[in-house]
Amino acid sequence: MPLPTSPSPGLTLGSLSVDTPVVLAPMAGITNAAYRRLCAEQGAGLYVCEMITSRGLVEGDQHTKDMLVFDELETIRSVQLYGSDPVYVGKAAEILCAEYGVAHIDLNFGCPVPKVTRKGGGGALPWKRGLLAEILESAVAAAAPYDVPVTMKTRKGIDEDHLTYLDAGRIAQESGCAAIALHGRTVAQAYSGAADWDAIGELVEHVDIPVLGNGDIWEAADAIRMVEQTGAAGVVVGRGCLGRPWIFRDLAAAFAGALRDASSLGSSGTEIPGLPRLGEVTAMMRRHAELLCQHLGEERGCKEFRKHVTWYLKGFGAGGEMRRSLGLVDSLASLDRLLADLDPDEPFPVRELGSPRGRQGSPRERVALPEGWLDDADGRGRHVQEDANETTGG
Repeated sequence: MPLPTSPSPGLTLGSLSVDTPVVLAPMAGITNAAYRRLCAEQGAGLYVCEMITSRGLVEGDQHTKDMLVFDELETIRSVQLYGSDPVYVGKAAEILCAEYGVAHIDLNFGCPVPKVTRKGGGGALPWKRGLLAEILESAVAAAAPYDVPVTMKTRKGIDEDHLTYLDAGRIAQESGCAAIALHGRTVAQAYSGAADWDAIGELVEHVDIPVLGNGDIWEAADAIRMVEQTGAAGVVVGRGCLGRPWIFRDLAAAFAGALRDASSLGSSGTEIPGLPRLGEVTAMMRRHAELLCQHLGEERGCKEFRKHVTWYLKGFGAGGEMRRSLGLVDSLASLDRLLADLDPDEPFPVRELGSPRGRQGSPRERVALPEGWLDDADGRGRHVQEDANETTGG
């Protein structure tokens, strides 16, 4: 069946215009400069650097500085900033604008990792409405002289009994944020279960700034369906691109109205057009490894590439021995020899279409929070702590 198209193909974030309303979500250990370049080559709209901490940046933490590396062709620099102290966040935002030439800053209030939420950070922070407002206002004020838009990402809430997304949207709008991205899961869900797209639609109706939808976008058709179902101005893609950077090519085509997808096999079992054969996938693997080696050096680049092998080959017929060998690759030459033994004509495993990728896990019975955190939603949460080298995203 024909794929519906978006009524508004572009995305405007303050002074920043993005041709395709698609954002590559920052993922720790994944969305480094090499991967962002790879996605950009496929047609990503806006690709965000791995999350960095405001305190780490302000205090000159070397690990934080090492993460702030951009590809030479990365003309629009976008960074996700994590912080729980308005002063640190404001100072970090100014550093990003003045010293790193960023064009977009996104603030992370969606991380579900216990070591973050138990300190009142990440997805737990929006419960403290006053603190959230202070952080957003500080970042917006620091970025304003540079005409850099500030956005925020959040979740539905801590759990179904403590939802925060509508208040967060209102506060984001009042604080001068250019947009808000909503992951349609609670902190308690983490990455399990289904994303609640209805909540994204409710937020769209609740605010006047653009809303970006996040959660369960595994194929280009999912993104178009989300936009049409919710009225979102665009989408944020995270786990759906693991081992499949060409999804951004499909998304660009979909939002341009050029992609047509049968969405399932025909009665004769014919192949869905447009799906890459294994030869195209191995070419993408080689390009990814090459970019990693350019940025990190060959030894480290190959080590970094190993984690991606399982995602790239998911569903393909490559045997266990081949997968093990690729998981130990230590040079581009050895990678070339191994990839040459794979059948370039093997069709894409259509059974993998629409299936979750990356971490999923199970919902949590209880979210780790600071003692008494839920007692006062209007408080400032001054006991929130932030580690200078915290790098976990969400």
